[in-house]
Amino acid sequence: MHTSPATAAKPAAAVVPAPAPAPAAAPQAGPALRRFTTAGLMQDQREVEIEHAGRIYRLRITQLNKLILTA
Repeated sequence: MHTSPATAAKPAAAVVPAPAPAPAAAPQAGPALRRFTTAGLMQDQREVEIEHAGRIYRLRITQLNKLILTA
């Protein structure tokens, strides 16, 4: 049987894998963050006030020992 050029089998296209994602940028070195413990910050209280940019915020420890910051 004779096949025409239009129906002749074409070679399979090469499968090229997608490029790997770029690695995440490394965190930039900078001054170390200050760390506070809740014991040091709260000083045996369940709620404290924090002043920031002229506003007063309340940081409190809930009954489930979670922190909530409200304006």
